[in-house]
Amino acid sequence: MSPEALTGPSARIAADLRSAILEGRLAPGAKLPPVRTLADQYGVSRNTAVKAIAQLRSEGLIVTKYGSGAYVRDEHPVRWLGPDRYARSRWATTTVEVRADDPSSDAAQIQGGQTQEVNRVDADERIAAALEIEVGAPVIERARVITRADVPTHTMTSYYRAEDVEDTPICDPRPGIAGRGGGFAILAERGLEPAEVTEELRARMPTPDEAELLELPPGEPVVELRRITRTANGRPIEYAVGVHAASRFGWRFTYPIPD
Repeated sequence: MSPEALTGPSARIAADLRSAILEGRLAPGAKLPPVRTLADQYGVSRNTAVKAIAQLRSEGLIVTKYGSGAYVRDEHPVRWLGPDRYARSRWATTTVEVRADDPSSDAAQIQGGQTQEVNRVDADERIAAALEIEVGAPVIERARVITRADVPTHTMTSYYRAEDVEDTPICDPRPGIAGRGGGFAILAERGLEPAEVTEELRARMPTPDEAELLELPPGEPVVELRRITRTANGRPIEYAVGVHAASRFGWRFTYPIPD
């Protein structure tokens, strides 16, 4: 957006619409007045009204739909994440569909869906360092897209040493979690019980592919999570990279203050 677009009549239109959105007079999902209506209302050219709409879109307050108009950005429930999501007591239950394509399977508490793609790939330097293996060693890549109420919320791609997970449900590409308890339960059954998790979080702007996949409005960042899971003796058993829509997640941690 050029500096000129932030001043003058377009700025006044944007400020009025922004106030209406933030004060709730224009509710999430509400359609904004058409450009020609705004132009007539403020006595400006349509191009000036378009600049105001573009400014609000760049701020992430609205989304535009080709041939339909501009709408106040919908709100999505924020999901709070913390260490408790890795608790052993949770490995036997799930909050996603167990097998979306198999009606005969037992689905636990359903709050969303998960699809995935499983491939055998060669470890690059980043994966090899995380799993403490040689570059080029075979690993299993399990890439998931997670949805809630049919809205994609995040992606998660996990990497495992091939010998740890071959011939297990982790390699099953069908929609849903791996087995009944997910990847941690399967690793535990293989004698590789998860005992320690290291997570790194950083915010960034999404790539074009990520923005399209997660259906992000312009201007919304993502939070990238990188996770290494280890056994009690320190052996890395999973390296995962997640990309989360920033407006749909929060992280909360409680821990003793170090000496």
